[in-house]
Amino acid sequence: MQGICPQGNGDNAGRVNQESQHVMSRDAHHRYEWNTMPWRKLEVKVFKLQRRIYQATTRGETKKAHRLQRLLATSWSAKSLAVRKVTQENKGKKTAGVDGKSHLTPPQRLKLISTMDLHAPAKPVRRVWIPKPGTPEKRPLGIPVMHDRGTQALAKLALEPEWEAQFEPNSFGFRPGRSCQDAIRHIYNVINLRPSYVLDADIASCFDKIDQAALLEKMATSPFFARPIKEWLKAGVVDQAIFKPIHEGTPQGGVISPLLANIALHGMEEVARRAGGPEFPCFNGKQIHQRTTCIRYADDFVILHRTWEGIQRCKDTIQEWLKGMGLELKDAKTRFAHTLEAKEECHGNVGFDFLGFTIRQYPVGKYVSRKHYVTIIKPSKKSIERHYAALAAIIERRRAATIDDVIRTLNPTIIGWCNYVKTQVSKKAFQRLDDLLWHKMYQWAKRKHNTKTAAWILEKYFKPEGTRKHHKIMGQTHILRWHDNTRIERHMPLRVAASPYDGNWSYWGTRKGKYIGLETTRGKLLKHQGGRCGYCRLFFTVEDKTEIHHEDGNHKNHRFSNLKLLHLICHDQVHGTKKYTHEHIHGKTYSRQERITEEPCAGKLASTVLETSQEG
Repeated sequence: MQGICPQGNGDNAGRVNQESQHVMSRDAHHRYEWNTMPWRKLEVKVFKLQRRIYQATTRGETKKAHRLQRLLATSWSAKSLAVRKVTQENKGKKTAGVDGKSHLTPPQRLKLISTMDLHAPAKPVRRVWIPKPGTPEKRPLGIPVMHDRGTQALAKLALEPEWEAQFEPNSFGFRPGRSCQDAIRHIYNVINLRPSYVLDADIASCFDKIDQAALLEKMATSPFFARPIKEWLKAGVVDQAIFKPIHEGTPQGGVISPLLANIALHGMEEVARRAGGPEFPCFNGKQIHQRTTCIRYADDFVILHRTWEGIQRCKDTIQEWLKGMGLELKDAKTRFAHTLEAKEECHGNVGFDFLGFTIRQYPVGKYVSRKHYVTIIKPSKKSIERHYAALAAIIERRRAATIDDVIRTLNPTIIGWCNYVKTQVSKKAFQRLDDLLWHKMYQWAKRKHNTKTAAWILEKYFKPEGTRKHHKIMGQTHILRWHDNTRIERHMPLRVAASPYDGNWSYWGTRKGKYIGLETTRGKLLKHQGGRCGYCRLFFTVEDKTEIHHEDGNHKNHRFSNLKLLHLICHDQVHGTKKYTHEHIHGKTYSRQERITEEPCAGKLASTVLETSQEG
């Protein structure tokens, strides 16, 4: 379908490569139907190129990274994945742009793949205003047309690995393999060592105020990508059928906008660290814990420092640095606090809210903790109120619906919120929400059957459930999911400077249970075995070759309980041949059984990391 390596050098080779890519795109368009596309092969091919871009950037080979990016952006595989993302995977796939097209049929998707061009003129975006959670303000979204969404997704596939090799370790928002839980866990690791002063700040209208010229200069990418990015930024917006040109910001709602915002804010952590002062040295002169830590999630960030003077210097320096990108701090959301004590300079603020959690330290007795304080992170009051308001709105809108319809609508909202907060101290919040939800459901049932007695309502909808405080709320086919049924599970901290593009399939397969280029069975076995070999119990490394072992020796029995992931050498030892030797001692003959292990041959040593030499 396509080549994944450059053929030759120079302009002529580039033109030949582009022509061959076009021919292969046209051939693939006629060869495949949308339902028969080899998505797994396409993902592996694109990921291999992305990994090479990441590695080239890490080594400082900028020209090579740019050549690989151009090769990726002109490949049929990347175009296919970009179209699938914007037409099938994205939540806003059915939202129309200025051309009114909101849904593409499979033949239209294939046509979009063959006609996709990064350098086609960009069309204006359609502006839509959506409410901001918890505030009366509204947020502007810019909805591009389907072609521009596809080209932006294509450019993101090529540019993201380059910037993943450069982004700072404490930036967690809109990055692959990172989440809000990683940011909260890192905050816990920092303040649990020693109480700190906190600067909790937000950038005012970050997406809408970014200086476009400064952003393009900071990106320093090749003209092949700089020109289309400039086109998207300057395309303008259509708000209520009125065209308006824009000279600043990135359209919030575009596929590539989060990446551009992260690039614009790249460097904040280093600026804050320099403003906070040098690190604390220990008695032997070695550097240990830093004075300053900056944790950023998109445009929300917190800065932790051990002194009041240092946290003030950080704020002044960050304000001055943001002016270079046309940005400024939002005064209404800028707040000083201390994690443990009520300090006068912080107006008595203790603890802070970040990403829906309240982070605070409490003093305890010397017999409870050696540090005389404990760090507790729990769902914030605003987060709990918003969640309950969403549940109450669902119940109110379904006064005339059946109990099964109400439960079927409530359960996804409950499960989603619980999965978000279950990594912290959330047990009391779960119990409180269950109390409120029980009474709300009882009121719904009482209003629906206003002529029935309370005993009848309890008998019909609220079934006994062992010794639980609450009953099960059941319909004909559905059971309400209580918050308190969610098990608290601590989040595994993210390894420092880890990236999905670094090729460490053992780490990411263990962490996520899946990794592009690694088959599903191996990923599940990696996660189930904790990243260890099932025979020698040593951790797998990137260079290790792995094989799947069948416990009962039946290679047709692929039940998960019958499989183990082993090192290549360990697998050879398990399947080693037996040899009997005979020894004559004092006129008697003794037989001894030995195991002969198979040595790896040249063919096995030449196999790649993600391939295997044999299947056991």
